[in-house]
Amino acid sequence: MTLASNPLKKISWQLTQEGFDQLLVWLNPDREEAGKRYEDIRRRLIKIFTCRGCPIPEELADETINRVTRKVPEILNNYVGDPCLYFYGVAKYVFHEYVRKKPIVDPPPVFDPPEDEELSMACMEGCLQGLMPKSRELILNYYQEERQAKIVQRKRLAEQLGMGPNALRIQACRIRGSLYQCVQECLDKPSTV
Repeated sequence: MTLASNPLKKISWQLTQEGFDQLLVWLNPDREEAGKRYEDIRRRLIKIFTCRGCPIPEELADETINRVTRKVPEILNNYVGDPCLYFYGVAKYVFHEYVRKKPIVDPPPVFDPPEDEELSMACMEGCLQGLMPKSRELILNYYQEERQAKIVQRKRLAEQLGMGPNALRIQACRIRGSLYQCVQECLDKPSTV
């Protein structure tokens, strides 16, 4: 997946050592503790953006940190509360801005069915058998129904697995991607199956 450009590049502001030092002081007067806190906040921001299905979570986390760092001189003496909450509030706005200006993403590769349908089906069966049992069951159940029944089935499946619908969708997408790759490799091999 290649992104045409970063949709958030509207202000050409550079992080300076002085700005970074102020950020660390705001997080904790002890520089070592401030560094740990910074890393923890960055990791959590990446996790937030990843859970929201963003393909560039590190970039959005860095953009959030840069925006907060820009504001630190204004809020350093007046801000009351946990600085993490300020980061999360800014992250919310960064994500909404990202969604509004979503980058151009290359379309997924088109699956061209081979001339020999039997070979294609044999490859798919082999690849399905190569999956872990839980993954195989999940992907088969995920694509079991059509139309409204599909929605009900996926909601039920998410509840059974104890995950949200978005987490189920992401997991199914990953399994589908590995199946696609397996089938392509199988079809590219001469005289398989």
